Amino acid sequence: SLTDSPFTSLPVREEMMGKYSNLSLESHNISLTEHSSMPVEKNITLESSSVITLTCQYTTSGDLNSVNVTWKKDDELLKNFSLTITGNTLYTEYTITIINSKQMGSYSCLLEEGKEQRGTFNIKVPELHGKNKPLITYVDDSTVLVCKCQHCFPLHWTWYRSNGSVQVPIDVHMNDKYLVSGTQSNETKLKIKHLLEEDGGSYWCHAVFQLGESEEQLELVVLSFLVPLKPFLAIIAEAFVLVVIILLCEVYTQKKKKKHPDEGKEFEQIEQLKSDDSNGVENNVPRQRKNVS
Repeated sequence: SLTDSPFTSLPVREEMMGKYSNLSLESHNISLTEHSSMPVEKNITLESSSVITLTCQYTTSGDLNSVNVTWKKDDELLKNFSLTITGNTLYTEYTITIINSKQMGSYSCLLEEGKEQRGTFNIKVPELHGKNKPLITYVDDSTVLVCKCQHCFPLHWTWYRSNGSVQVPIDVHMNDKYLVSGTQSNETKLKIKHLLEEDGGSYWCHAVFQLGESEEQLELVVLSFLVPLKPFLAIIAEAFVLVVIILLCEVYTQKKKKKHPDEGKEFEQIEQLKSDDSNGVENNVPRQRKNVS
């Protein structure tokens, strides 16, 4: 019920705004009704310290005084939230000043009237964006891997390369094969020169923010120049094998003819004799004279 809800009547929001007047102020809202069948979630991206007011709005045709309201951060029960009823709508607010990574996470309002309704605010640092598909290049070429943070500016960028299950930092000072640029902007680039096949694999761009860290994986595939020629070479090989087979058959046939040169003549003589015999039989048949009466 409202009377049992763990909240204080202190003007929490005004107090925080006065103490952290130099911080940005943000407000986020989730609407729930008695007919909501699934939990409602909203993602909030934070790059730096901010004062955030989270509001859950609940509309019902029932008695709002019988609604039990609680707030949680992950599984931890929270206090110091406010409640307001206007008509058939209940408003509950929780204000928090986020100044470090421990305060990031999921904040949920839970409203129970027969069944529980939940609204969750997921507060996290910005996501990074790289190339979704593997980047394909060739041996001895150079390539550039790009990582971006839209509408945000990380404090620091770092590039890593996967070595099995371990991420190994790329040190551009120890290896002139690599060149990193844009480490103080919202975009960073890793240039890799004189590529070898073993340079292929997973690369990670890692961004550090005031309130946490974020990373993105990129895949690099390095091919030998022979790889695109493989289908063509396979066709040539098949044609070559076919020509060799035809030549072998021809050579075998010629050798056989040279080894038995008289077989052909004997065959022709036998055929000639059969033809002559047949003609002789036809000539010896007596002709019958037709008698006319």
